[in-house]
Amino acid sequence: MPNEDLAASPVVTWDEGDLPRSRLYDDVYFSRADGLAEARAVYLAGCDLPEAWRGRDRFSVAELGFGTGLNIAALLALWRQTRPPGGHLSIFSIEAHPLSAGEARRALSSWPELADIAALLTARWPGRARGFHRLDLPELHATLDVAIMDAFEALSAWGGPADAWFLDGFAPARNPGMWRAEVLNLVAARSAPGARVASYTVAGQVRRDLAAAGFSVERRPGFGAKRQRLEARLEARLGGDAPRLPPRPRIAIVGAGIAGASVARALRALGVEARVFATQDAGASGAPAALMTPRLDAGLGDAAGLFAQVFHRAGTLYEAIPGAVIARQAIQLETGPKDPARFAAIAASDLFEPGVMERRDAMETTKALGEAAAAGLLIGDALVIEPALVLSRWLNAAIEGGVAAISSDGGAWRLLDEAGEMLFEADIVFLCAGMASARLAPGLALAPVRGQASWAKGVDCPVSCLFGGYVIPSRTGVLFGATHDRGDEDAQERPADHARNLQTLAAVLPELAARLDGAPLQAHAAVRATTADYLPLAGAVPGAPGGLFVLSGLGSRGFALAPLLGEHLAALALGAPSPLPRALARLVDPSRFAERTRKRAEKRASPPRLWRNTP
Repeated sequence: MPNEDLAASPVVTWDEGDLPRSRLYDDVYFSRADGLAEARAVYLAGCDLPEAWRGRDRFSVAELGFGTGLNIAALLALWRQTRPPGGHLSIFSIEAHPLSAGEARRALSSWPELADIAALLTARWPGRARGFHRLDLPELHATLDVAIMDAFEALSAWGGPADAWFLDGFAPARNPGMWRAEVLNLVAARSAPGARVASYTVAGQVRRDLAAAGFSVERRPGFGAKRQRLEARLEARLGGDAPRLPPRPRIAIVGAGIAGASVARALRALGVEARVFATQDAGASGAPAALMTPRLDAGLGDAAGLFAQVFHRAGTLYEAIPGAVIARQAIQLETGPKDPARFAAIAASDLFEPGVMERRDAMETTKALGEAAAAGLLIGDALVIEPALVLSRWLNAAIEGGVAAISSDGGAWRLLDEAGEMLFEADIVFLCAGMASARLAPGLALAPVRGQASWAKGVDCPVSCLFGGYVIPSRTGVLFGATHDRGDEDAQERPADHARNLQTLAAVLPELAARLDGAPLQAHAAVRATTADYLPLAGAVPGAPGGLFVLSGLGSRGFALAPLLGEHLAALALGAPSPLPRALARLVDPSRFAERTRKRAEKRASPPRLWRNTP
């Protein structure tokens, strides 16, 4: 939870009557007359809610200006009262300068009728890290994604579409960037056919820019002291009516490890259940403990953003499972000359919450680890989790087995056993089976890497540590390793690999290695699926008929990557807004390798440029 020192807030001050006012824009967050009545009159009624969502399985609302969360609290209260049977509400909101949860709690306390919803919102309030933050609201059959960035960047990143828009930035004269034509063009681009827009402002330039973007715009009687407000609707020429009451799809998940479990959980959050089929190889999901950390990328580009966002999301979800967390925090030790500068850049990055990444000198790491150690980086939100407990909680279904092949006639997908008999017929299939995914859908760009970790009971380590290898606590001892053998698909235990793991550990933490030397060791060996660019596959299977998706290539970071990518995949399959920014979705799109090959071929085929000297 972010620091809630209200007196020192750089974002908000408080007028008489406890009305929040922006320090940055010198404007109030809502009407002095009655903010809740304003939200209902301007935004809910302005978007024709609840009529617009009647009979809909899914409905999406987007907002420019999250602020105190008041509009969203009012929306959720109305949704709870009028939700269609089986309906799910997706909300996307944008805030460049987020309030703390304490500040929001103070602002929302003026409306006791919203107390329970305000408590849910502020208990799961987004942090300050740049990127998308997902808030789960299963009690209300809703999800909320908050983009901590400016409006143009956020709308460029979001995939949409929205059925309704709340345009609630500060006044155009005080915050012109929120109301630029480029932003309103993106509002149109991220809208479903017939989408409605509501706003308190009727500024002439805003009306003209919305009209130019394809909206029909009207002025309506305003709220309180404001004489008019704005309503708009996307012109029908951009598409027909939104689909109503689509049939519930039959869905199969092949793979019962963390990838399959994550997809199953994400589908259930959207109100859909799936049949789950296991494969023989449990991969890393069968270990007694698993470490959840991000890949550290000092370049701080899209790949770094991906790993920061999946790390935060996975941690939030694991912390919500009673008893799933074995230990918290990890130390990544410096092992090369570039690490001090790399760790310093990561610690200073706004991709992580303040204080999550902190440098530690050698004296501090030595104290934490109980023996002499190099300097390093403390990863405050790292978790060691119990895989079996997570899988049991998220799968929540009978696990079936025996899928040997899949086939499609262009309509339904058939899951077949070894004898060619049909096990299940599905509209949508998710391949989450590690390397087995490549056997079921030939052509996926996956390669095997065998890894064996060593497991000792009765020995402990004070904190998880990474150093090229790793050592982490389990419920009964420690897990350390692991070997990394490319192209090897043999998952049988190898006694010689225990010696390799001990040697790697002894080079960094010799005292711990000495305590482990001679102790009885068990092995956890698995074959991980990897890709050439070390990024996962999460999307539609290239070249396959519709309805076939893959989540694989997670390498050794499945427990960090799978939860958010599972939500991305479920959203793609069901037509819901994805929590993954568009640039990050492109990073993990399974078609990226074929696209790169095509571009290289085009470049080779293009005629050479002829250069001539000019006299």
